[in-house]
Amino acid sequence: MRKKVVLICTQCLSRNYQVSVKVEGKTERIEMMKFCPKCNQHTLHKESK
Repeated sequence: MRKKVVLICTQCLSRNYQVSVKVEGKTERIEMMKFCPKCNQHTLHKESK
């Protein structure tokens, strides 16, 4: 089963991306380097609560 999660920019805290992740066996939160349009640069994005 897959679940939609929101990725938040760690610098400006804007919610930029929605991704779907597999729920089974998942223990840690997703962290990705993605482009933030508000910061206008690539920043670390983390899965929201």
